[in-house]
Amino acid sequence: MDNDQLLRDTLAELDAGGKLSRLKRFTQHGRYSVYAHSLSVAALSLRIAGRMPGHTDCKSLVRGALLHDYFLYDWHVKDRRRPNHALHHARMALENARRDYDINDIEADIIGHHMFPVVPVPPRTREGWIVCIADKISAARETVKRR
Repeated sequence: MDNDQLLRDTLAELDAGGKLSRLKRFTQHGRYSVYAHSLSVAALSLRIAGRMPGHTDCKSLVRGALLHDYFLYDWHVKDRRRPNHALHHARMALENARRDYDINDIEADIIGHHMFPVVPVPPRTREGWIVCIADKISAARETVKRR
């Protein structure tokens, strides 16, 4: 299966019942929604993985990338229960993903550790490192493009 097909199939799987589409309601960086950001991270993660030697679990890579920011709230709105979005949203995303999907260990690592080094616990898997890097690149691109 090619990367585009894997991405389309995984999107369809995760959006059963409109679950993943909820990310379209929330802005991530500038004019980019959390949904668009997650798609960008997934696509870039696949490109990075394709250039690396060795085996990558691409299915888990894409699922984790699409769900890495599945926190389901507007982080631009201040809330005492969420005093620091950067430090806490990975945990919220992982809790929500576990509630709504069957998450494997690689996907949990991706979602739970994608904010390294802001959060001091690094990813433990190859796929986790790939998404962590792709997330930073995508966020930087989106932030620059908004100006």
